[in-house]
Order: sequence, then structure tokens, then C-alpha cells
Amino acid sequence: MPMAVGVIETHGYPASLAAADAMVKAGRVTLLGINQADSGHQFVVIRGQNGEVKRAMEAGLAAANDSPCNGEVTSHYIVPHLTENVESVLPLHFTDAAEPFRVTP
Repeated sequence: MPMAVGVIETHGYPASLAAADAMVKAGRVTLLGINQADSGHQFVVIRGQNGEVKRAMEAGLAAANDSPCNGEVTSHYIVPHLTENVESVLPLHFTDAAEPFRVTP
């Protein structure tokens, strides 16, 4: 089954937290992490089956934009079928911390 990766970048940590919470509740996805980007920006990374990632991303975008702490989505993207080359170079793999929560097809 093809696995997708979804990324939402926000300005403000509360917006990232709201997005992460909404995404794992809306779809059968695994949260890979919330990471620092630059100057107040964070990005949330999820993985799962294509349809599940799409559903989770929609919920995460809405939650981040509705965050009461002036947070906002600055960017987002879905990679529908991640190639091994991209996965081996970028930190998009399942980590030891995420493994217990890994969603399997």
C-alpha cells in the first residue's frame, strides 16, 4: 500500500500542536514529529496511507488556522508516494519514539 507524507508548517507552536492533535484524531496516521524550522516556525510531519493523510491534513490545516493564539499555517504539502531516495535523505522515517504508535495498513 502506498504511504504518503504530510507536512504542515505553522507560525507559532500552539498552532503546530493543534494541527498535530487534529491530524492524529482525524486519520489513521503516525505523527513523526513537530520540529523547529526558523524564527517561530515549526513543522508537523505525519505518515500513513494516502487517503488517511489527506483527511488528516485537512483537519490539521483547519485546527492550526483556528488556533486561538494567533497561529497560522504558512505552508503545507503532501507527498502521495514517497520514494526510497527521498526517505533515505530526509528525516521522514519512523523513529524509535514514533514506532509504538505506528499505524499499519
